[in-house]
Parts: sequence; C-alpha cells; structure tokens
Amino acid sequence: MAKKKPELEFNQDDDDLLSELGIEVEANAPAGKRAREERILAGFEDIQRFVEQHKRVPEHVEHRDIFERLYAVRLEQIRRSPECRSIVAAHDHQRLLDSADTNMADTTDLSDEELLAALGVDADAQSMTELRHVRSQVEIRATPEDIAKQQPCKDFKRFAPLFERAEQELKSGERQARPFGRDASIRVGDFFILSGQMVYVEGIGEYFKAPNGEQDARLKAIYSNGTESNLLLRSLQRALYKDEAGRRLSEPGAGPLFADQIEPDDIESGYIYVLRSQSNHPYIAEHRELIHKIGVTGRSIESRIQNAANTSTFLFAEVEVIASYQLAGVNRVKLENLIHRVFAPAQLDLVLHDPFGAPLKPREWFLVPITMIDLAISNILSGEITQQTYDPKRAEFVDL
Repeated sequence: MAKKKPELEFNQDDDDLLSELGIEVEANAPAGKRAREERILAGFEDIQRFVEQHKRVPEHVEHRDIFERLYAVRLEQIRRSPECRSIVAAHDHQRLLDSADTNMADTTDLSDEELLAALGVDADAQSMTELRHVRSQVEIRATPEDIAKQQPCKDFKRFAPLFERAEQELKSGERQARPFGRDASIRVGDFFILSGQMVYVEGIGEYFKAPNGEQDARLKAIYSNGTESNLLLRSLQRALYKDEAGRRLSEPGAGPLFADQIEPDDIESGYIYVLRSQSNHPYIAEHRELIHKIGVTGRSIESRIQNAANTSTFLFAEVEVIASYQLAGVNRVKLENLIHRVFAPAQLDLVLHDPFGAPLKPREWFLVPITMIDLAISNILSGEITQQTYDPKRAEFVDL
C-alpha cells in the first residue's frame, strides 16, 4: 500500500495548474460543481485509456512524450486531492489511486511556467492552452471500449415499449437506418444501432469542456439488451464512427430518400431494404456480416419479409432488417435492376437446398459490406452510380 501523502493545499497557481490539467476550480454552485466533477472524471478517463493502451501508468520522465507526462502530472494531482479521489474512486477499476509512481516529480508548489519548464516546454513559445487543443495519439486511437461499462437497467420495463416501437417502425420503413457520419449530433430521444444493439439516449447531463478542449457531456444510454451506461457523449460518437454498421435511426416519417416529379410509370412511394439472413448454413453463418439481400419494394418492409422462413427468396430463414431508405417518384423496377447490376460481380455464389432437397441458387443476395451499400445509395443520389460497378477484390466502386 502506498504511503499516504499530505493533502494538497491549493494556492492561486495551483488553481490555474489544475484548470490546465482538466480539473477546473469553480464556484460551489450545484451546476458548477457537477461540471467540475464531470471534467475531473473525463480527465481521469484519459489516463485510464492510456493505461489500457500501454499496459502501464503514465510516467513523468524526460524521454516520455508531452501528453504522457501531462497525464502523469494529472494522475498525481488526483491522488493528492481528497476531493478528486472521492469523485473518481468508484470508476477506478485499474486501482490507479492505490498505485505508487516513483517517477513522479513533486509538482505541488510549481507555477504554470515552472511546470512547463519541468516538462521541457518553452512557456513563451507554446502555452498549455494551445496543448489542450491537440488530440493525442491515445485519443485518436480510441476504440469502442471507451464506452462506460454497461450494468442492468432496473426500470427497463419503462423503455422496452420504446425499443419495440422503434423496431417495428424500422421494419415498416417509417424509420430509416442511416450512416452515423452523415449526422454526428446526439440528442435526448435519439436511437442508434451500435455493435448490433439498439441504443436509446434517455438523458444528457450538463455540458463541460473536456481536457482536449471539446465540449462533452455524460449520457444516460439504455440498450435493447436491458442494460444501461453513463458513457460520455464523445465516447458514443467515437464508437459509432468506428463501427462500420453503426447507424442512426431517423425520426418516424423523416421523409423520402428520392422525391421528384412523379412520372406515369413511377410508384408514389416504396423502400430500398437491406436484409441479413439468420440462416444456420455454415457458409452464411461464417460470413453473416457481409452477406446482404438488397431489394426494392412498394409495400411496407414488414409485409415484404413476412413468412420469410418459408420463402426461397429469403433462403428459408428469418431475416434482420439492417437498413432501409424511403423512396418517392422512382421507378421501382428500374432502380432495383440498377442496384443489382452494380453489385452483380459480388453476387452470392452458393447453392442451397429447399426443404424438399431441390437446389436453390440465391438471387438478390450479395457478398458486400454495408458501408458499400450506403455508398451506392449516395452515388444513386448524385447520379454517379450509372457509370460504376463494384469490384469485390478491391472492395470499391470502379468506372465502367
């Protein structure tokens, strides 16, 4: 057990130092106190990510980079402050508060300029404020593991109907599953798909400035598997960006993907749908994340996939709706033929057998990642798709 160190007495220089290290000294008003606690937690999570990445605590020694040394100083300040320790203690699964760091210099009485000098930074050439706006390599490499640990949601019964309704709206086409990158905002009431789970944002706490200078906030997120977590907003954004299948669910009735003057042979509405098979066929099970059925229907998607397990079109198995795009003023047959022509080189080359043993060659099923399907939809909007085809070896579109 590390020897208990004397409590840190803050003077004005200490306050400034803590502020630059992501631990802002604010007034004791309730709102300000909450923001301060969030900033301390966010700063501590930066340190935790460093430890997860490097399998060691950050060190304040000359040959380490500037960000590691800043994390080391921040950790020592947290260890020395009873208030900071009490805020982060419940989150300290790595037992960083109990670890002794023999490489840590005593920075208790250093001014900002003295600290910069100790870190090897010229105070006149570069300030701590400037450093706070630089993303460290640890932040750049942040992964979905940044998300706070999930725990059982005690009142999940209250949220279960919301998930059921959102799922029905997705299947019927009333909601659409859209790539997250096109709209990175996060608001209360939003639904997302992350790592195969639906996520509902039940609440957003007070916004605060993270140590890297960005605005952040603590979320209350509810998951369709009956769990919840209090992850950071930026952590959820990073996870959705990293997940190729990460999606935002549009609001019900968000409007069609294509809307133009309707010609005599056009349908007034319809949907492009992307499905994933739940078949237990060994090849399909092994490549499930890449095998998709792409179709266009004038009916609701829910009615289109009804009785899928008994239909050869759906490989005699249940299917999962991965994405949908509402249409208006589009010739459905022509559009479907165009999409299938583009992805023809990646058509699933597999022979199955129906329940009576007859051979079945799947159509409208393609070995293509969902990200390329999203890109194809974008290229339809821009008109580029008519001059393209998909190259499965390079996993990209090429000109005809």
